[in-house]
Amino acid sequence: MIIPVEQLQQDTLLAIIDEFILREGTDYGLQECSHQQKVLQIQEQLTSGRLVIVFSEAYETVNIMLAEQFQQQSASDPS
Repeated sequence: MIIPVEQLQQDTLLAIIDEFILREGTDYGLQECSHQQKVLQIQEQLTSGRLVIVFSEAYETVNIMLAEQFQQQSASDPS
């Protein structure tokens, strides 16, 4: 299930983004980015709809993923 970004409190959204950055060790290309720059990039991608925040009811977890990837996963899910 997608959690709309605008329904989250700012501190909750930042905590989800921080956890994602630390867990994923996301690669931002040849130039190093500060943590704040990474947060801003992810916020922009969430706002634009390129990324989505997904809650897994089965595992009771929250993740950030590409919207396209989520749609593909949902289409292949038999439930």
